[in-house]
Amino acid sequence: MDIVLLIVGFVLILGGANFMTDGSAAFAKRLGVSDFVIGLTIVSIGTSAPEFIVSLLAAVEGAPSMSIGNIVGSNIFNILIIIGVVAILRPIIVPRSVLTGDALWMLISSLAILIVGLAPELGAGPRILTRVAALLFVLFFMLFLQNALSKPAVASSEGDTQIKQLPLWRSLLYLLGGLIILVLGGEWFVDGAIGVARSLGWSEALIGLTILAVGTSLPELAASVTAALKGMSGLSVGTVIGSCIFNVFFVLGCAGAIAPMEFGKIGPVDLLVLLVASVLFLVFGFLFGKKVIKRWEGIVMVIVYLAYLVYLYANI
Repeated sequence: MDIVLLIVGFVLILGGANFMTDGSAAFAKRLGVSDFVIGLTIVSIGTSAPEFIVSLLAAVEGAPSMSIGNIVGSNIFNILIIIGVVAILRPIIVPRSVLTGDALWMLISSLAILIVGLAPELGAGPRILTRVAALLFVLFFMLFLQNALSKPAVASSEGDTQIKQLPLWRSLLYLLGGLIILVLGGEWFVDGAIGVARSLGWSEALIGLTILAVGTSLPELAASVTAALKGMSGLSVGTVIGSCIFNVFFVLGCAGAIAPMEFGKIGPVDLLVLLVASVLFLVFGFLFGKKVIKRWEGIVMVIVYLAYLVYLYANI
């Protein structure tokens, strides 16, 4: 029964995220913003809705390690696998303004969760995300969002017109309908994941870092790969950067504001791998690649992720 809940919930999450993303992107297109800004804000938030629903429900249902593991694992997957795969398919041109602005926000989000996760004195207890820290996360997200929406077009591309044109009523219908489907699918997915984790003897942290993380990151992967194949590099990069920032500052911020969350078995290695992934993005994009993430750099990122998976399963 747990497997059925996991599969059905996963399918509903993907379907709901697809409808929600289409509706969100079409609505943003009506506002006349660039593909990068759409990816950085609307699409990244839409495709991160699975992480939001799953992490929030996991926190509410008393599985905080699964909630935090989902976010940490999703961000690692987003940066290393999604950017890596997209770069392998087509080298990614990253504007200097993105590397010195939005990508730094992504790095700050990785540093923030590392500091809270490793410095007990900041968590008012051993490795705890308190309500105060969580509310600060939400504040950081609001500052990031204000900055993102106030900027001019950063990375427009010939693929910008590929975003679906929908009537206003249909855009809103997709948004609301997708959200309802996501809530239902997220609840079933969390219940199934918890059951599977217990039957396999896995910890909540491990299931969050692997099954939940990869499953809830598939919308970002699909959106980014599709965007890259259509020449929408701005949308692809913006989606990953925006999703990572949204996941840490907003998703964990909201979950932690509801109830303080212990990191549990989400340890230094997991948090450091996330930081390393963020640094790799900056290094490959800004230093070695001359603002281009090349195919060989994408391969390196994928290899780093696979090595991380080997470490996880070797330490079950």
